[in-house]
Amino acid sequence: MTNSLSRRSLRTVGSEVFVLIASAFVYSLAFPGFINTTGFGWVAFFALIPMFMVIRNTTWKLVIPYGFFYGFVFYLFFNYWLKTFHPLAILLVPIIKGGEMIALFPALKLSQRFFKKYSYLVDAVIYVAYTYLSTNWFAGYPYGMLGSAIYRYLVLIQIAEITGIWGVTFLMVLPQTFLAFFLVERKKEFFSFIKEHLIPVIGYGILVLASIIYGIVGLAYWNGQTPDLTWRVATVQHSADTWKGGYTTYKNNFNNLRRLSLEALTRNPDIILWSETAFVPSVAWHENYPSDPNTRVLVDEFVAFGKSLPVPLVTGNPEGVIKNPDLPAFGADGEWNRMDYNTVIFFENGKIKDTYRKQHLVPFTEHFPYEKQLPWLYRLLLANDYNWWETGYESVVFTTDEGVRFSTPICFEDVFGYLNANFVRNGADVIVNMTNDGWSKAVSAQMQHLGLAVFRSIENRRTTVRGTNSGMTCVIDVNGKILDMMEPFKVGWKIYDVPVYTQESHGFTFYTRHIDLFAFVAIYLSYALLGFGLIRYVVTTIRKRR
Repeated sequence: MTNSLSRRSLRTVGSEVFVLIASAFVYSLAFPGFINTTGFGWVAFFALIPMFMVIRNTTWKLVIPYGFFYGFVFYLFFNYWLKTFHPLAILLVPIIKGGEMIALFPALKLSQRFFKKYSYLVDAVIYVAYTYLSTNWFAGYPYGMLGSAIYRYLVLIQIAEITGIWGVTFLMVLPQTFLAFFLVERKKEFFSFIKEHLIPVIGYGILVLASIIYGIVGLAYWNGQTPDLTWRVATVQHSADTWKGGYTTYKNNFNNLRRLSLEALTRNPDIILWSETAFVPSVAWHENYPSDPNTRVLVDEFVAFGKSLPVPLVTGNPEGVIKNPDLPAFGADGEWNRMDYNTVIFFENGKIKDTYRKQHLVPFTEHFPYEKQLPWLYRLLLANDYNWWETGYESVVFTTDEGVRFSTPICFEDVFGYLNANFVRNGADVIVNMTNDGWSKAVSAQMQHLGLAVFRSIENRRTTVRGTNSGMTCVIDVNGKILDMMEPFKVGWKIYDVPVYTQESHGFTFYTRHIDLFAFVAIYLSYALLGFGLIRYVVTTIRKRR
């Protein structure tokens, strides 16, 4: 491949396409997947080099389709398990992620044109900015972020309490943009190239060394800290088949949950934790607008059980409420005048003490705000049995009578740094994730989720407890270490003695106080650099023409 060609031969295009496919496949191996359920994290330190090389070598006419192609192919490999959810999902997600990279690839190409010798530095900043922006819009999807691939390399990720996952991503991507630049240019020997870029290389070395030292010191510090109290949590993993519904299924699931909870009570827990939508019939709806006698009896039985327990119970349960207060619950056309929230119920002292409504809904499957703008897609989603939840807006903090303050991000809410930091800023001393990834029928899908959750504990220095339907049920300590994970897709319960670190004793981390600041700096710096580069390029071009 050569930079001098403005038109690409079929052979050159074929080789570039092959390199992109290979890079996407190798990059997918860095994460939990179909080959290894924990992932080969070390692969992420070099897997993107071929991608950056192709962007440097190819023409402007190809950079946009290459961006879409790379994103599409990577997420086909990475999210192979989405086919279990729905055939449409395995196409929809890669199309969306490919669409995002349509913006990334030209931005990187512009950087390389505008900044030449030091473009690799700008490339790394742009990549971090893209990573944040691609995860924080309506269809934002953090799975597959570069930094999350090394969730088990604890020394290297302790800086997340300052920079969030974005600083980890920057340190991983910069040497890859640098090596891609060298391999494409090859104007000098490697050591001569290093000498020419000695200041950036030394600067990067200092950052890496500082990160490692910070990680070692941070791990030692938190390992030496005594928790303010220990919270004894009983997690119940009933491993129900998410694809089955109906009264008989709900009844059997409740019986299993009740039996397992009563068994766990013999170990004297402080609280019992079920999973997301563990009990499906809506308590709020059926208590106020009963439609089926059997379901109403089941709801009453569940509520009576929750109230009768000697310790608090936390469980997921859809919250059905009246959609239009001027209309009856059931219309003459047989339709329900109802809307639903994905909700957590907190039982204590014989009553439902509080609830939390999910704030960050799964795009397309739980939430689609573009019914008017894209009616054809809205109808397609409805035709494929997708149902919408309403959005919650409060970062609720539950408080037990014993004084433990905790929040319950639902489903994939624990993969978003900002949301969990808001919980902690509101007073949560423990993060309790309640999720159900059982629909995927893949341990790798559940491990991808867990790998992202690790960063929430480090960013906020708060212990995470995960209560799941089928995995991965565990505790993540304040260092990001995964503790005592239950076997996935197996019915059972487990007692965790959860260390609680309160804000009164340990305060807030830099990240908690300045949520995603590193990412915002990368975004604004990217805009400024590309804007400056464009102005300089235009001015230089005009001068040359005079």
